[in-house]
Amino acid sequence: MRSGFVGLAGRPNVGKSTLTNALAGAHVAIVSDKPQTTRRRALGVVHGDDYQIVLMDLPGFQRPFDALTRRMQRSVDEGLRDVDAVLLVLDASEASGGGDRFIAEQLVATGAPIVIALNKIDRLKPAAVLEAIAAVSELVPEYVALHPISARTGDGIPELQAELAALLPDGPAYFERGVDSDQPLELRIAELVREQALARTREEVPHAIAVVVEEVKPPRGKHAGRVTATLIVEATSQQGILVGKDGATVRAIGSAARPGIEALMGGTIFLDLRVKVRKGWRGDDALLERFGL
Repeated sequence: MRSGFVGLAGRPNVGKSTLTNALAGAHVAIVSDKPQTTRRRALGVVHGDDYQIVLMDLPGFQRPFDALTRRMQRSVDEGLRDVDAVLLVLDASEASGGGDRFIAEQLVATGAPIVIALNKIDRLKPAAVLEAIAAVSELVPEYVALHPISARTGDGIPELQAELAALLPDGPAYFERGVDSDQPLELRIAELVREQALARTREEVPHAIAVVVEEVKPPRGKHAGRVTATLIVEATSQQGILVGKDGATVRAIGSAARPGIEALMGGTIFLDLRVKVRKGWRGDDALLERFGL
């Protein structure tokens, strides 16, 4: 069979996580319209009849400005070292600029074959899609293929998947069928909670949120399981926003996150969320280690 690793790279907020989920057929990476949603490498596994694609959803390329973003960029650099192919994800609804050219140069330097995914074509009329294809085709001198797609609607996803599978070398199955990610349960739960917190906050608050899972008790028979998690923020004002009036916001976060967590754990769970302040955690390497970042 064919098997190997494909790194997804691109600017923040171009749809890499949505594309990872579309290809893997599972919710393995959280999705948000906020930049810097993806903070760590996440693997999504695509199982075919005679191939296995291991997708590496990486944080967006960016200029590091604190300990957290330095770690995020390092995970990008390290993730691209040993890939069998690279998928450059671009936003068709935005003009390419210096940031895209810089990323393309970094990807060329890896020596891996490059496929371009021109995402979000559902936002454009056909003529505009053709213009976008012509514009981005000059970014990488010798790309293997360029696929206009919509990760949101699924348009072009089967063709892109077949293209990636054909690039892989002969190899073993790295994951058993039914396994869609390498992420431990606690991390997937934390990310599902953070996803819902991101959806309910704006401005600086989303960037200041981390989630730590303190306790996981799986459901057994008719008995519900229990998950205790703490949302971390940097300021008391942010804590107030996340808690909300009479606890309304944190309850809404829990209600929205619970179905995904229950699907992961295979039964009903009680979700206990708390909100705590850890000033300056994004610049504190010790706290970043503790938070798994």
